[in-house]
Amino acid sequence: MDKLRNYDVSFSGLKIGKHEFRFEIDKTFFQLFDTEQEFTNPRIEVHVSLDKHTTFLEFEIRIKGLVELVCDITNDNFDYPIENEIKILVNFGEEYDDSNEDVITIPSTDHAFNVAHLIYENVMLSIPMKKISPNVSDEDLQILDQFSPKEIEENEEEHESDPRWDALRKLRDNN
Repeated sequence: MDKLRNYDVSFSGLKIGKHEFRFEIDKTFFQLFDTEQEFTNPRIEVHVSLDKHTTFLEFEIRIKGLVELVCDITNDNFDYPIENEIKILVNFGEEYDDSNEDVITIPSTDHAFNVAHLIYENVMLSIPMKKISPNVSDEDLQILDQFSPKEIEENEEEHESDPRWDALRKLRDNN
C-alpha cells in the first residue's frame, strides 16, 4: 500500500466545502498494480473533487486522456481517447467496507482516503471491448463481415423434444 501513498487525499486538515486535487497518470501508475493492461502509453489527467461534509465525504473522479490500443482487425496501434467520471460517497464507520459500489465506509480514525484503486477502475472501465482503429477502411470491414460466421437459424420442427427431458421440465415447473 506504500506504493500508492502518492494517491492519498488527506481530508483531516481541510475545511468543510469543495477541494480540488489533480494527478498525472502514466505507465508507472499502472505498474503499481499486478495486472496486465490491454493498452500502452497512457497519458491521463485525473481531477478529483472532494466535497467535505461534517459526517461524510463526496468524491467525484474525472479522467481524461489518451491510451494506445492495438486494433483487433489490423493489429495497428492507435491512440484512443478516454473520458469517464465516477462519484463515490465515503462514510465513516468501524472498519473499511466497500461492498456497496456507490458508498465506501472507512474507519473513523482515518485521516486520508486513497483514490488509486478508483482511478484504476475508472480507466479500465473506459477501455472498449472491441478495439477498432479509426483508420480501418470500409473495405476491410466488408471483408471481415464476409468471412465472419453467420448465425444459423435452428428450425424448431426438426428437433423433436426428448420425452425424458419433458418429464424433467414438468418436475421443475411444478416446483
